[in-house]
Amino acid sequence: MESLIALVNKIQRACTALGDHGEGSSLPTLWDSLPAIAVVGGQSSGKSSVLESVVGKDFLPRGAGIVTRRPLVLQLHRIDEGKEYAEFMHLPKKKFTDFAAVRQEISDETDRETGRSSKVISTVPIHLSIFSPNVVNLTLVDLPGLTKVAVDGQPESIVQDIENMVRSFIEKPNCIILAISPANQDLATSDAIKISREVDPKGDRTFGVLTKIDLMDQGTNAVDILEGRGYKLRYPWVGVVNRSQADINKSVDMIAARRRERDYFQTSPEYRHLTERMGSEYLGKMLSKHLEVVIKSRIPGLQSLITKTISELETELSRLGKPVAADAGGKLYMIMEICRAFDQTFKEHLDGTRSGGEKINSVFDNQFPAAIKRLQFDKHLSMDNVRKLITEADGYQPHLIAPEQGYRRLIESCLVSIRGPAEAAVDAVHSILKDLIHKSMGETSVRISLLKVINPTTTITLMSFEA
Repeated sequence: MESLIALVNKIQRACTALGDHGEGSSLPTLWDSLPAIAVVGGQSSGKSSVLESVVGKDFLPRGAGIVTRRPLVLQLHRIDEGKEYAEFMHLPKKKFTDFAAVRQEISDETDRETGRSSKVISTVPIHLSIFSPNVVNLTLVDLPGLTKVAVDGQPESIVQDIENMVRSFIEKPNCIILAISPANQDLATSDAIKISREVDPKGDRTFGVLTKIDLMDQGTNAVDILEGRGYKLRYPWVGVVNRSQADINKSVDMIAARRRERDYFQTSPEYRHLTERMGSEYLGKMLSKHLEVVIKSRIPGLQSLITKTISELETELSRLGKPVAADAGGKLYMIMEICRAFDQTFKEHLDGTRSGGEKINSVFDNQFPAAIKRLQFDKHLSMDNVRKLITEADGYQPHLIAPEQGYRRLIESCLVSIRGPAEAAVDAVHSILKDLIHKSMGETSVRISLLKVINPTTTITLMSFEA
């Protein structure tokens, strides 16, 4: 079963590499059909701390305002032994063993896409894989924290932009929603619960996580919520106790923080009976198991979609023709292949293998002779006109033999009459050849339009044959 999550991880990485980020894709999208767990929460809800607790590493950027400005696809891979390390998809040959460097690279890669001084967000995801013996096989998508007010340096649309991005992920039926809500705030005001309820009103895809249980006012507890009485979901709520800001400042070890979390639930009178399903370790295992079940149920649909997508893309590739070479020699070869194919098609139109060439024959066999017959050659070749031209050619003294100049004038006068029908015949043939060129271009197996990608000058040269 664990290999199913690894398979989906590979498909997600392939989708990102091919520019398939879901909505707005011009080609068939596979991303939207892949099961995923989206982590949703308001700012300061403890969302980053929950993710770090599940991973067991301090690796996410922290700071004031909106820190997460791109979706982070976090793929966890359990290894039996060896040193923990991380890999980014945009840096495939580099292994990060220092997780402080991972945090810095997330910030740097975000700035590369959105700009260092900008506070805008982007839907292009960052792919991070973490390999560790302390994690379960799991994939999570960390989304920007929901906010209510734009602060200095942020565009006025940032509130709606973040909500639209979060909604675009969690409204998909294949998305599992991990709604993070702080226990020390009224659940009715929770941003995560509010937006989750809108897209999943029955709570069939929503897992509720309650953070900051240890920070609740004295005399209050979250038992009603954790037992499903405060806000009922299909799956039980999970309570977690994250590191405090003081712990973060002191760089308290995450493994030690997990132990302290376990101790808190085991020794707390209110939560002792819920210990078995509380804490970040339980949360990770439960999500991993649920994701495996969801993936297994979606496999037939995914296979069908992949088969259909492959067929559609192969059809599109066949329509486009052979791939364009990147080197100059390959481009020249491709140009020559296209020209040969065009030349063969055009020749077949002219010699009768394909239709069109007979129209040229019709011009010379029918149109041109008919126009010639309509000319009044009797007038040009009448005895009076012949006598007149010969006399004019004699000049001031008569010749015993009619001069050649007289014959030339007689022929020239006839040619002037023929010029109109001859030009009309040439124009007709020219028009037929233009139509045949366009038709041949359309019938060439590799489209002539591909030349524009390789060398626009060649296209202009080929098109000049029309003139």
